[in-house]
Amino acid sequence: MKELNFNYEEISKDCIKCGKCIPTCTIHQINPDETTSPRGFLHLLGAYNNGNLELDKEVKDIFESCFLCTNCTDVCPGSLPTDFMIENVRADIAKKYGIAWYKKAFFTLLKNRKLMDFMAKLGYVFKSCGFSSSKTQEGMIARFGIPMIKKGRLLPSVKSKSFLNTYPENMDFNGERKVAIFIGCMANYSYTGVGDSLLYILKKLQINAFIPKEQVCCGAPAFFTGDLETTEELIKRNIDYFETFIDDIEAILIPEATCSSMVIHDWKRVLRDEPQWLERVDKIVKKTFISTEWLDKYTDLDKLLEKHKAQNSSVTYHDPCHSRKTQGVWKEPRNLISKNYALKDMSDPNRCCGFGGVTIQSEKAHLSEMAGKPKAEMIRDTEADYVSAECSACRVQLSNALHEEKVETKFIHPVELIAQSLRGKEK
Repeated sequence: MKELNFNYEEISKDCIKCGKCIPTCTIHQINPDETTSPRGFLHLLGAYNNGNLELDKEVKDIFESCFLCTNCTDVCPGSLPTDFMIENVRADIAKKYGIAWYKKAFFTLLKNRKLMDFMAKLGYVFKSCGFSSSKTQEGMIARFGIPMIKKGRLLPSVKSKSFLNTYPENMDFNGERKVAIFIGCMANYSYTGVGDSLLYILKKLQINAFIPKEQVCCGAPAFFTGDLETTEELIKRNIDYFETFIDDIEAILIPEATCSSMVIHDWKRVLRDEPQWLERVDKIVKKTFISTEWLDKYTDLDKLLEKHKAQNSSVTYHDPCHSRKTQGVWKEPRNLISKNYALKDMSDPNRCCGFGGVTIQSEKAHLSEMAGKPKAEMIRDTEADYVSAECSACRVQLSNALHEEKVETKFIHPVELIAQSLRGKEK
């Protein structure tokens, strides 16, 4: 298994124990224990590095309780990469304890697009057997529990046809500019309205779209779980493929915070010891953007939206951790949405919603529920019609939290809201 060389002890010693990270830490907010706090993690990592701490099951449980929200790195005076250190030690955990069979099966699907397409179609045909429809939130409710799925949980519904299989590779919108779309797995198979809406926006802007049919998962689920072998395979396959069209397009738009952050921020981390690959990544990263950032900064979409009438709806915006903290994008989606909707700020839009990755969603679902409840209450207090975030992971988490807490506010992706404005009608 691939390993990342990292000196935990050196970084651990750089922590000045100031405590700025403590109030922002997602796991500490719901489990106020110094052990599962950023400086607690750093102390344990230092002890593990110098041989004074065994990576036993208790320590494994501690390191797997981190949500990887990057709140700590965002406020740390020394910008210590606590998140990357935990991602790295999870690779050690995977090497020692292995990876659960259902996670391996999931990662295998992520590496095989045709197999994933087949399983998605199978899921669509038979979803009524194991799931019922939600009356308030978009998605389906599990009738019984299986690995990674808790009974009663609201999950995204699989569509009959994926986004990548719906459209031709080249979409000519009579423009002189051209962008590529990296859609992300969730938006490809479940939240297909995101890709539909992004294409509609590009059409209105007369910007041609290229839909790379051979794109594979960005690698985030495997990376956050410690499966570096799968992560590296997915990254390098995408790099090889992206290089075949990168010179022909102006930008790669990704309407997903986790995916865009993985490409822009984490691909370099994974390939840090391979300079020949880092040089190739740089060329791709320079042209890669989370979609609302590029649409706001490099097009006249804001002016176009101003020409359309205001919608009779209000929106509260949640800041995905992998958008505001790792990419610095939070003003742009608000600027675009506010042209046609009334924005209602929740009390803490920057607080992590608690998705946390595959392990949190499966083995530690109780922590996810605890982290999601406060966000649902914040959203309820705004009395907004919609809650929006440019992230399908946040969409899964918030939709379930709203379902659990019986909040009627519905989740809609920002590009869906924008397309809705351009169409001149509401859902």
